[in-house]
Amino acid sequence: MTQCRGDEPFFSNLDLFLFSLIAGLIVYWLIFRKKAEPIPEFKKPQTTRETSFIDKMKKTGKNIVVFYGSQTGTAEEFANRLAKDAHRYGMKGMSADPEEYDLSELSRLTEIENSIAIFCMATYGEGDPTDNAQDFYDWLHEGDADFSGVKYTVFALGNKTYEHYNAMGKYVDQRLAELGAQRIFDLGMGDDDGNLEEDFVSWREQFWPAVCEHFGVEATGEESSIRQYELKVHSDLNMNKIYTGELGRLKSFENQKPPFDSKNPFLAPVTVNRKLNKAGDRHLMHLELDITGSKIRYESGDHVAVYPINDSVIVNRIGDLLGVDLDTVISLNNLDEESNKKHPFPCPTTYRTALTHYLDITNPPRTNVLYELAQYATEPKDQENMRKMASSSAEGKALYQSWVLDSCRNILAILEDFPSLRPPIDHLCELLPRLQARYYSIASSSKVHPNSIHICAVVVEYKTKTGRVNKGVATNWLKNKMPADNGHKATVPMYIRKSQFRLPFKSSNPVIMIGPGTGIAPFMGFVQERGWLKEQGKDVGETVLYYGCRYKNEDFLYQEELEEFEKTGVLTALNVAFSRDQAEKVYVQHLLKKNKEAVWRLVHMDNAHIYICGDARYMARDVQNAFYEIAEELGGMSRAQAVDYIKKLMTKGRYSQDVWS
Repeated sequence: MTQCRGDEPFFSNLDLFLFSLIAGLIVYWLIFRKKAEPIPEFKKPQTTRETSFIDKMKKTGKNIVVFYGSQTGTAEEFANRLAKDAHRYGMKGMSADPEEYDLSELSRLTEIENSIAIFCMATYGEGDPTDNAQDFYDWLHEGDADFSGVKYTVFALGNKTYEHYNAMGKYVDQRLAELGAQRIFDLGMGDDDGNLEEDFVSWREQFWPAVCEHFGVEATGEESSIRQYELKVHSDLNMNKIYTGELGRLKSFENQKPPFDSKNPFLAPVTVNRKLNKAGDRHLMHLELDITGSKIRYESGDHVAVYPINDSVIVNRIGDLLGVDLDTVISLNNLDEESNKKHPFPCPTTYRTALTHYLDITNPPRTNVLYELAQYATEPKDQENMRKMASSSAEGKALYQSWVLDSCRNILAILEDFPSLRPPIDHLCELLPRLQARYYSIASSSKVHPNSIHICAVVVEYKTKTGRVNKGVATNWLKNKMPADNGHKATVPMYIRKSQFRLPFKSSNPVIMIGPGTGIAPFMGFVQERGWLKEQGKDVGETVLYYGCRYKNEDFLYQEELEEFEKTGVLTALNVAFSRDQAEKVYVQHLLKKNKEAVWRLVHMDNAHIYICGDARYMARDVQNAFYEIAEELGGMSRAQAVDYIKKLMTKGRYSQDVWS
């Protein structure tokens, strides 16, 4: 065995030199090799959207911009119609979502000759801006821009039965004037409780002549239909590239990724679907949606939005009448290449998917749809009637009101009743509005049901004046969503919309809840939450419910649960008005007045919060009047003082409404 001698170095000097040289070369190569041989970087093309609407208008020769604040698509539809109108007056218009552009650029509009900014603004909830106009509203509220020389007009969309009728439109109109902009035409007021379409058409018919007069231009007389999209039929497209109902990302229903919102809904499995009423000809239902693993959070009082699909019977019938293969794969491509909106709905897709998932085929079509389709009627009388209904004449408006609106004729009924009208299906798909999400007040508390969202709804079905049976799109679709028993899950595309309808921050505050019929929904969540707070040892104030239905033995919704809540003391008082169980009708407002002393003590002395949910047209108004009367009688106030008293409660967030009409 060879042994190393202790007095000999392990490495010789030559070894050390060679070792250092090699190490140095390696270091040099590692540090400097990239500089010697640069590797090209492949960057993803930038897809950032242009946020300057002024630059876009200049580039495309536009001088009219129509911004829309839209929750259900109507304001967007009106904005598109106004932008399209512009060509008839020798102008060019574009519609724009305020969420996509930098609105602080509005002051630069003066750089474009004969320019106008039009605002179609809907009001949502309790006088709130729509989701897409929230940032614009905040900026207007806080900013102090100078809009001198900017010309504008506003058309407001709202509903007279609501407390804050057209609040957003009025605010934008007033605020722009305060900031120095010049109003060139009066604020338009659209009332969805009356005839919103007629309000819009009447305003528009006066607006354009005023614009012509202001700028000294004349109508070109071009009344011809102008297509916004062109049809492309795909014959050999890979099936994985075709939209089948998704709202944003392709295949998002197969490969679900949070966060979930209006463009990326979560497919929630239905775990419970039961009928709530014991008898009667209506169908009231309770559904439970499973949100396990979705990271979705909600609070009592929030709304769940669901995306329904249309009845296949109606879809197939439209296809039969128009003689088309509904499974043809198509794209509708915007002719304006600069537009942010490339397609009217996700493309490529099939006509069947478009009519089933993306288009509203059950609401009565608006007058612009009739006007555009009239050219395809081969019978002169049909064409004349369609054009008349789309006109602004008194006779035309009356005919549209009676023949379309009052008779509840949808596009299928119109095609059936005008046998000579057989438009190209691609033009029909271009004109029909988008099918919108439906909102329901959540009937559960996340404290008690963190992985489940409850819905309470009544199935809509009625006979029209023409003898047809119309069915509510969402409720009939939900009715058939039965929990899986064969391994196949019934799912509902959904997301959460936050609400201002909230329990008091201090649980010791009393609450008075008034919700007849399906207006009980949010209060099921409220009561569950108050019960949970009690279990946590919290000081919980009085919890009083006023509920109403027709008959005790027929449609007393959640009777067992509510009576149990009352028995355990979670509900301090359960007051139920059965409107038809006796000769004289009794409603929730009658019970409020009957218990006026207790109501007044809670409101005036104990700082109670009042909540109202349900019908806006009659119930909410009658309840408010009952509170006025109680304040007058027990508070010694005049009617004007009582109105002011309730208004102050609203301002403080102590009188909240979640109502619909």
